[in-house]
Amino acid sequence: MPVLRLMASRHSAFYSPLLGAITGGFLTEEGFDPVYSPVPPGKTVAQLLAAGEIDVAQSAVSGSWGSLERGVEPPTVHFAQINERDGFFIAARRAGPKFAWADLLTGGFMYVHGGQPQAMLAYAMHKKGVDLGNAAQAINAGSTDNMMGEWRGGKGDYFHEQGPYPQQLEFERAGRVVASVGEVIGPVAFSSLSATRDWLRKPDAKRFMRAYRKTREWINKASASEIARSEKTFFPDIDLAVLTKTIEAYQKLGCWPTAVTISHAAYDVALDVFLHSKLITKRHPYEQVIVPPPDA
Repeated sequence: MPVLRLMASRHSAFYSPLLGAITGGFLTEEGFDPVYSPVPPGKTVAQLLAAGEIDVAQSAVSGSWGSLERGVEPPTVHFAQINERDGFFIAARRAGPKFAWADLLTGGFMYVHGGQPQAMLAYAMHKKGVDLGNAAQAINAGSTDNMMGEWRGGKGDYFHEQGPYPQQLEFERAGRVVASVGEVIGPVAFSSLSATRDWLRKPDAKRFMRAYRKTREWINKASASEIARSEKTFFPDIDLAVLTKTIEAYQKLGCWPTAVTISHAAYDVALDVFLHSKLITKRHPYEQVIVPPPDA
């Protein structure tokens, strides 16, 4: 049985369509032995794909824009969507009766700094009439594990991360989820599956897509509890009830539509987000970044 090497830029229940392809047995049904890991520190999935060290990765269309800004063709392409929403939540340590986005400027705000997470957060706040740059008490705690440790130690008033981490803090009574970045922004090309053009020409790519399409159907029809039980081994430190609640929230948010193609409309919103934060200088063409999914 051939090994299929999969890697995630971030490890989260947000990427259940990829995790579910493994834990739901869909890749095994196609004859693969899937091996999954988060990206190691100091590396990018694009680097490892280009080096032939992995086959398929969870990435984002925005990951290709850095190369295009330098006038270089990206080493990888994006061929299917994972999430069509931002998957970050805001938790408050002492939530009042009604959350307002301007509240994020009134206390220590621990958020994921840099790149797409910060750009999406800034754009959502902009849509709510708030400037992230005015968060005088911004806290950069680094990795998710460090953020969780710092928060549990009493640092910060507001917390920004993907599920299931804000939900776990709520379960521990260390905070309460008060807002969703994805709900504010709406459909956007947030995360995608990427590979090299060479790999996408192989028969394995078609077999992978058969498995992934089946996973997308399952992820929309199955109960959150069924999906959570399937994925629990990937989240040993997260309570099963928390994982279930997180997956249910993502289902309701509409993160995982059955369609696997990255839409032009969602891609255009991602461009809007990055232009707002001045992380790109122009609207890079869809066709330079995205290819159609391999035919099953």
